[in-house]
Amino acid sequence: MIASSRIFQEAPCSFLSVGQAFEGTQNVSQSMHTAGCKEEAWKVNVRLQGCDFEQGYICGSMEALNVPSAKSSVFTFWEGEIVDGVNYTFHTKQHWGADRSTDIKHWSKFPCFAPLKDAVVKEGGHGIDLRNYPFMFMRWKEKCFLNVGADCGLTIAGFYYICFSRLDGSVEGFYYDPNSSPFQKLQLRACNEGRSGHSFSSYSFR
Repeated sequence: MIASSRIFQEAPCSFLSVGQAFEGTQNVSQSMHTAGCKEEAWKVNVRLQGCDFEQGYICGSMEALNVPSAKSSVFTFWEGEIVDGVNYTFHTKQHWGADRSTDIKHWSKFPCFAPLKDAVVKEGGHGIDLRNYPFMFMRWKEKCFLNVGADCGLTIAGFYYICFSRLDGSVEGFYYDPNSSPFQKLQLRACNEGRSGHSFSSYSFR
């Protein structure tokens, strides 16, 4: 798993083509003073707008539906970092507000991270060959709202730790924002809109 002489970039994946759509849910547990925890969940649609494996870059739009605190669906534009050991490692940039302890805590939520954990803790993950690993790790950071104002009831101050399956295109993620409910879980599956008949709005970016 550790490459001694060179560091490899992630190999392309068919599920990460521009235009690929994903659908699923985001779950939030909110502490209640009198009744333990209150579970909230809303539907989420994602569409990829760009992916550059050479630069470790990915971007897209996200639609949150049926959010209890929002009056309508909320669209955001996000940019992401693909953990490849070349452009980005498992350690988050400091200005995103997460330290190494936070990184390890969130990456460890994914069972497939377990075989990599010791190398990441020891060396930051430098030199790990992830080309043929069945999962890809990313960070997605929402950059702006597209159809509503900042008072829509959602925050984009944090970012998602993402685990993506090369095998079936499924996505699992955990949202990190020290001022929000911890470990908000994102679950998505790749969908074929033509085959399923499902469609949702898309946005184009320069």
